Amino acid sequence: MTLKQYNWKDGPDLIQQHSVAKHRILEAYLAAYFRTLVSSPNQDVLKLTLVDGFAGGGLYVHNDTREPVKGSPFIFLEATREAEFLINKDRRKPVHLQVDYFFTEADRHAHMHLDKVLREAGYGDRIGNGIYIDHARFQDKADAIIEFIKRKSPRNGRSIFALDQYGYKEVPTHLLRKIFAALPSAEVILTFGVDSFMNFASDGDQVKDLLNGLGIPDIFGGRSVEEIKASDRDWRLFLQSTLYRRLVENSGARHFTPFFIRNRGGHGDYWLIHMSQHHRARDVMTEVHWANNNYFIHYGGAGLDMFQMVGYDPVHDADYLQQSPLGFEFDDIARRASIAALNEHIPRRVYANDAGISFGELFATTCNSSPASARIYRQSIGTLLDEQALEIVGADGTKRRSSAQIKDSDQIMSPPQRTLFMAV
Repeated sequence: MTLKQYNWKDGPDLIQQHSVAKHRILEAYLAAYFRTLVSSPNQDVLKLTLVDGFAGGGLYVHNDTREPVKGSPFIFLEATREAEFLINKDRRKPVHLQVDYFFTEADRHAHMHLDKVLREAGYGDRIGNGIYIDHARFQDKADAIIEFIKRKSPRNGRSIFALDQYGYKEVPTHLLRKIFAALPSAEVILTFGVDSFMNFASDGDQVKDLLNGLGIPDIFGGRSVEEIKASDRDWRLFLQSTLYRRLVENSGARHFTPFFIRNRGGHGDYWLIHMSQHHRARDVMTEVHWANNNYFIHYGGAGLDMFQMVGYDPVHDADYLQQSPLGFEFDDIARRASIAALNEHIPRRVYANDAGISFGELFATTCNSSPASARIYRQSIGTLLDEQALEIVGADGTKRRSSAQIKDSDQIMSPPQRTLFMAV
């Protein structure tokens, strides 16, 4: 199925519900992001740059309800305004959110429409003064935007890049690496039209040129797509998982979320990948996924070996796919499955080291390969603590009675007497 590109030539274009869900995730993440960053009562300023690399026309009409739907530029602007109000309403010392916005759009009609609706909404005096709207490809403006952020925030380059590309070709991995190399505190929220890519991959050798352009060459070990299709029954799953691994590995990000946005119409599933350099940012986004589960799915396992599933072992995964043909959904069933899997996997990690492992290290080194949030890790560790399968020791040597307030520095250790099951 060929995707329909948006068109603002005659006013707001139609938007599907699964794309509205993507906007809701952005909105929810921004709210959590601001709360996380502004925690000190002595903080008086937060410098941040918000970049919308594929900004669109700013306004849509919902395909089902025919109601107006605000696009990502308005989500950025309104999230900042709401955050500033909520953060300061009970503070003695107010925090000033010093936020600049870059809205880049390559389509002329979309750019014109975005400029129009922003001015109509009262932002006209800020355009060119804190709000920068460019009729250009994001790839062509990226260097200038990065330099602006470096001058504004030379120590950390704090920024969020929303790169909601149409399809999968506009954000090569070398561009992602450039962002993360220059801006230590940058985060990227990237969409990747994996269904569109898979349909293209079915067409033959053009996929090699495409992968070279994306900066992820030869991801299939020298085999052609035709050879993979002939040898692997679930070839689409294999290609997706291999592509995903190489994409995030080559991005330069240390932490990422491997989740799908699902189109309930049966076409156009795509990845919504959050990339960052810190596991805390990754955890905030994971919590957002769990809280907004209607349109999210992933095709991996529930514990710490998600990539064993996503990497696809055709023998091991056949049973899994039969049991869960739609994949892993972020609901109560999935939460219970995650805790049960972590109850099995965490002790193995702990027992592998006589000194145990700190909670911070456990989460930071395993979260990329798990759909679980830190909250779910804690729930699992609490169960294991109750069962005396683990011990938790604070920096002062005090043994924790509960995992509810476990700190990153707390050491998770094996108990003096392991159960027969755990000793195996």
